[in-house]
Amino acid sequence: MKTPAKTALICFILFFSRVAAAQRVSWVATWAASPQPAAPNPKQALANIDGQTVRERVRVSIGGEKLCIRLSNEFGSTPLRIGSVTVAVPTDPAGVTPGSIRSVTFGGQNSIAIPAGAPALSDPVAFSVKPGEEISVSIFFSARVTTPTLHHFSLKRAVVSQKGDHTRDEKIEPAGTSRASIAVTAVLVPASPAQRLVVAFGDSITDGDQSTFDADHNWPSDLIRRISKTPATSSLAVVNEGIVANRLLSDCFIPNAGCLGPGGLVRFDRDALAVSGITHIVLLEGINDICFPGAKIGDDVLADPADMRTAKDLIAAYRQLISRAHARGVKIIGATMTPFEDVIVPGYYSEAKEAIRQTVNKWIRTSRSFDGVIDFDSVLRDPDHPTRLSPKFASQDHLHPNDAGYQAIADSIDLSLFK
Repeated sequence: MKTPAKTALICFILFFSRVAAAQRVSWVATWAASPQPAAPNPKQALANIDGQTVRERVRVSIGGEKLCIRLSNEFGSTPLRIGSVTVAVPTDPAGVTPGSIRSVTFGGQNSIAIPAGAPALSDPVAFSVKPGEEISVSIFFSARVTTPTLHHFSLKRAVVSQKGDHTRDEKIEPAGTSRASIAVTAVLVPASPAQRLVVAFGDSITDGDQSTFDADHNWPSDLIRRISKTPATSSLAVVNEGIVANRLLSDCFIPNAGCLGPGGLVRFDRDALAVSGITHIVLLEGINDICFPGAKIGDDVLADPADMRTAKDLIAAYRQLISRAHARGVKIIGATMTPFEDVIVPGYYSEAKEAIRQTVNKWIRTSRSFDGVIDFDSVLRDPDHPTRLSPKFASQDHLHPNDAGYQAIADSIDLSLFK
């Protein structure tokens, strides 16, 4: 028979068990960007930060009543010293809404030193954000950043302040601006029980090259807007882990630009499988493996002509990524590579390279190795000349889609693939 003391003890234990369970929040990424190394560049404002504040914006896919910020020093060679961080509602690249600024802490502290090669995740911040909204993140770098971790094609204007901590300023007076972003690689919000997350993993076509600057018109952003209008998919988050010039089988190194990022096989675990809340991946990558060898931008050779990859090489890489995704219980959707005849880069296109693309695309469509297929090629190709992009979808470089092309990709995706 239970005594009053035992009953009270049981109630006490149950109460605190429920409190502890409530505090164990599952988190999901609502925005992300792949970290990249930065080459020394006196003209790049973010490569020369010294005791300054950087204000940059991100647009989330799903909302929440609180959030966490992930900062990265993964390509740093020395500790990254952060003096303070805030989040706010932006009015423009330099300004934020009065009264919206909230401090971001790390273990209860405003400052943190992030070791070389490491990321850091903030404490939860009480900051309500709705699906599709922008947030502004301001970071005060209290010491010189010798080797910054960037994302080169953020396609949004970041503002660099004069010297000092300006994280709580409603308006920053710019000492410089950049089209890249620094340090911020993810924003997390609490996950719902039925939450799903799609990681768009790939090269510059996923990153959004040639889309309108500061307009969020890459295909993952277009997909986010489409999803937000469909109640049945309101619990589906999408993040963009594309990197310009990325290849599957090799790192990308371009003279005078430096290393734009490790290859897909290298970064897959960090930039896809380790993303908080992941359930699905859309993979669009391989065209640069085929086309870089022998191609030139000015005097810079993108890859040694002897480094030509075969269809067999790419298929083996796909099989490896599929196996690694399935081992983690993650579904992976294959996207066909898009046409590239008439590309403005000398040596990028050849009939031999086109034959490799066709062979690999046929395997993606017919092998049943992926958990699903999205046929980007059929959406964007010119019906009268299938080896090049349709004129209505082609940007000026004839490799990347324009805004209409990116929208067509997003509109073509069967959302039932993400169940």
